[in-house]
Amino acid sequence: MAAAIGLAGHGYDVLVLEKEAAPGGKARHVMVGDAAIDGGPTVFTMKWVFDRLLEGSGQRLEDVVDIGMAKVLARHFWTDGTRLDLHADIDRSAEAIAAFSDDANAAGYRRFCADSRRMFETLKEPFMADQRPNMAQFLWRIGPLSIHRHLALRPFQTIWSALGGYFPDPRLRQLFARYSTYVGSSPFMTPATLMLVAHVEQDGVWMVDGGMHALAKGLVRLGETRGVGYRFGAGVSRIVTHEDRIVTGVVLDGGEAIEASAVVFNGDVSALANGALGTAALAAKCKPVTPAERSLSAMAWTGLMTVPEFPLVHHNVFFSPDYADEFGAIFERRATTAAPTAYICAQDRASDGTLSPEARARGTERVLMLINAPGDGDMTEYDDQEADKCLTLTLDQLSRCGLHIDRTALEARVTTPASFNRLFPGSGGALYGRASHGWMASFRRPGARTALKGLYLAGGSVHPGPGVPMATLSGMLAADAFLSDRFSTPSFPAAAISGGMSME
Repeated sequence: MAAAIGLAGHGYDVLVLEKEAAPGGKARHVMVGDAAIDGGPTVFTMKWVFDRLLEGSGQRLEDVVDIGMAKVLARHFWTDGTRLDLHADIDRSAEAIAAFSDDANAAGYRRFCADSRRMFETLKEPFMADQRPNMAQFLWRIGPLSIHRHLALRPFQTIWSALGGYFPDPRLRQLFARYSTYVGSSPFMTPATLMLVAHVEQDGVWMVDGGMHALAKGLVRLGETRGVGYRFGAGVSRIVTHEDRIVTGVVLDGGEAIEASAVVFNGDVSALANGALGTAALAAKCKPVTPAERSLSAMAWTGLMTVPEFPLVHHNVFFSPDYADEFGAIFERRATTAAPTAYICAQDRASDGTLSPEARARGTERVLMLINAPGDGDMTEYDDQEADKCLTLTLDQLSRCGLHIDRTALEARVTTPASFNRLFPGSGGALYGRASHGWMASFRRPGARTALKGLYLAGGSVHPGPGVPMATLSGMLAADAFLSDRFSTPSFPAAAISGGMSME
């Protein structure tokens, strides 16, 4: 959708094709009875990306959706009965950490914030908001003689290892290691460079009125004002090329052919590599992500639960007592652990935990509850018995942390890795594309351009990475690559579009 907005703003006729009945891709609503519940990403950060997307249009993101900054970023619970809030204000978080643990850990938190901020500032423009570089280009962009800047990114140290230098308290080490899961990866294999995710969240978590799906619908409305066309329920079966390997359009699942001078594809890149978009698309020379390289998937329950006598806020994390076993189970044994870390987005609550009057009146609240799982949805079906077992393990873990959910009063729909694989073909159910394991992982994601002329890539499986703002950046980069190829001069600097997109 970001690519569509950018290209339409430059005068191109743009048509967005989406196989689902509504926009958003992973940022989707799941209906449980009459309740619409966000069933995908729930954390909105990096607002500057959307400000940049709308730059020069005379509009702000606030004109597209109603948003407000969260005061409490998240509430964290452990099986020992302790809990900790992280706040938008660093000083308040440091004070909370000192009370939760001690002054040494509070001081470590301040150093951690400063270091993660420097990492983010080093990588923001030369890596995130620019076309994917190779290693030599990347080193040149951040300063070929700035050895200290290179080393400060800590590419050869894992997040888990690095965090030991900031947090003697193992609970805090676990809390901040969780940021590796924002890119679908294990903290025991992810480079410490990805500590920058902590700064992304510290820089501002935003609450979107109506949830993340409302953002997708808002971007559709914005695109419509620029002349973008949208067709929902229109899946693309194959990409069509001329004899000289230039894209000429697409064919829909129903057989309808649509001509186009270029196509932006934002599905999982492995779908192209595996021939799911036809043999002509194999000329793009995209490499599939192997099962061993895939990021995390999830077992996710969207539904309604009885309002508990428990201090939930909007974002809540309930930590496993054995983090190493949790990620060992997923990435080595391809299974879920017996006591998984659970996340709950309580969607009827403000960031400070205030329950909406509507939820209070009906006595139930909307929740997305999930645990991490292996990206093996194309190899394991996850029948009702397996899903029920995972729910039992999850509810037991929540209970150990103090939250007791009445299972008989829980009305929920489950999405398994197999379900995610059907929703997002080629992914195997992995929600973040390639896992960010090893110092070269970020350079293995494909960029916007492909070897097939006229075919461009966007979405969470390509550069600069997964997540709503990063996928938005990828759409901006795809549009920029197209404009640069047409006119040799980029028209805007940087940055996901739901479904395939053709420029007619």
